[in-house]
Amino acid sequence: MTITLLQLWQPILLGTFLAWIASALIHMLVKYHNSDYQQLSNEDEVLSAIRNGSPALGIHSLPYCIDMAEMNNPDVREKFNKGPVAMLTVFPNGMPPMGKLMVQQISFFLFGCILIAYCATLALTSGPEYMVVFRFVSAVGFMTFGWANIPLSIWYGHPWSTTAKYLLDALIYGLVVAGSFAWLWPA
Repeated sequence: MTITLLQLWQPILLGTFLAWIASALIHMLVKYHNSDYQQLSNEDEVLSAIRNGSPALGIHSLPYCIDMAEMNNPDVREKFNKGPVAMLTVFPNGMPPMGKLMVQQISFFLFGCILIAYCATLALTSGPEYMVVFRFVSAVGFMTFGWANIPLSIWYGHPWSTTAKYLLDALIYGLVVAGSFAWLWPA
């Protein structure tokens, strides 16, 4: 018998909760992402220079090029060769709005679990063995929560070690969500 998305509301909610708890443990207890960020030796000077430029919120590339054709310009090439070459994200001033960010993170896991559930309804019927559901959902969960991190290393200069850690996170999220779905899959 086919399974509907509505029948999977329990594993969707449990998977969302467990992935969020896993994320909290990774970032607040284990803290292996702390090494992803480095401090500039002249942080105060850089902060002052950026502040004086009053940049708009968002992502800025340094040196800036509107398109690839500009890279043929000798002045632009010199800027790239002289460096630094960087991507800068400017956030609103002030402390991070943790409540808003937590809601967004929970929403990320909720919508991820809904997408995973949708894929599972297309591939699985009622009553499969625990490991059949677990293997399918863990694979889809890993892709849902992690695969899109790879281009950040390809195009945006994130160290591959950072991407590897985010892929580990995705594997953990995929596994806890898979456990939820396998345990609560309709008979």
